[in-house]
Amino acid sequence: MTVRTRIVDFDLHGLATVRVENAAESDIQVVRRQLGPLPTIVDRAPDITIRFVDTAEPPSQLRYIGARDAGWTDEAFYILKSRNQRCVVRFPIERIGGPCEIVCQRGLAEIPFLIATVNLTALANGGLPLHAGAFALDGQGVLVTGWSKGGRSELLLAATTSGARYIGDGWVYLKADGSMHGIPEPIRLWDWHLDQLPTVRARLGRLDRLKLTTLPAAGRAEARLPTAVRRTSAGRFLRRAVPIIDAQRHVKLPPERLFGPLPPLTGRVDHVLFVISAAGDRMSVEPIDPAEVAQRMTASLVHERLDLAGLYLQARFAFPGLSNPWLDVAEDRQAERLASFLAGRPAHVITHPYPVEFAAFLDAARSVL
Repeated sequence: MTVRTRIVDFDLHGLATVRVENAAESDIQVVRRQLGPLPTIVDRAPDITIRFVDTAEPPSQLRYIGARDAGWTDEAFYILKSRNQRCVVRFPIERIGGPCEIVCQRGLAEIPFLIATVNLTALANGGLPLHAGAFALDGQGVLVTGWSKGGRSELLLAATTSGARYIGDGWVYLKADGSMHGIPEPIRLWDWHLDQLPTVRARLGRLDRLKLTTLPAAGRAEARLPTAVRRTSAGRFLRRAVPIIDAQRHVKLPPERLFGPLPPLTGRVDHVLFVISAAGDRMSVEPIDPAEVAQRMTASLVHERLDLAGLYLQARFAFPGLSNPWLDVAEDRQAERLASFLAGRPAHVITHPYPVEFAAFLDAARSVL
């Protein structure tokens, strides 16, 4: 059967453009799930080209790296499919950040390292990708940032379900003109989130409701086991499995499912909120120097890039002398831009308990806006 293919472009607010070539509709949907419904009109050569092929098998002998998660030939570096060690992506890691072409086998569930590649490209093009949330509340553009799991998404949910305008969550892109721009990544909602969002819970699909009902039952079953049974190999296995099961007690929803049709995903950075979860039940709000926020978030951004850094080291093992001029200076460039882009912005740190009560979290934010 002939696969109908086409070309589709994505424009990340002028900071990175992606062109998908020779793509079946299912391949386009994979990219769209990762990048969101970005504008698809690009009037310049793309920064990143993703070209789909029927097979990405190399023309010469493949040599493996590690547990066969990557490999190389004399010509190129490959990302493999771990289950059967087939090549699925020819990844030009020495060129990402600048114009590059990623060759992908059809039928992937996601494009490996796509967001990391887009982020490095945005950095090379003068922007700053930041692990953050963004919304407009009471006439002000609010940038919420902190270490992953520090409360960024919780404050965004608290604000947007109370009427704030959604701009972005996960990655927010800053520009030197003081603007911020989002991509509509799916939002992860945990059971305790949904307890505070009953209207959202009521809109969940059957499979999501079943997942959230079934998974907690495993933990309750393990807790009720007699001591003698818990000491058996089956009991020990169930005890080890419970934390893994608990880690799945969430659903992912695209923001349009939560907030309806999305407005333009852009705003201005009028206020910076730095969020930290802490032991105890006290919530505090204090001024913070934006330079300190910049220093702390530089470390966070390095952490967010660790997977890509690991892939870069694998490629340098495969090709001694290989280098990437954008990756090599990414940390310094991020530090400089963070300090510059946040300078002079009002900034506060909110320290809060975890789990956090949404209404109290929003009240704390409003007290300084």
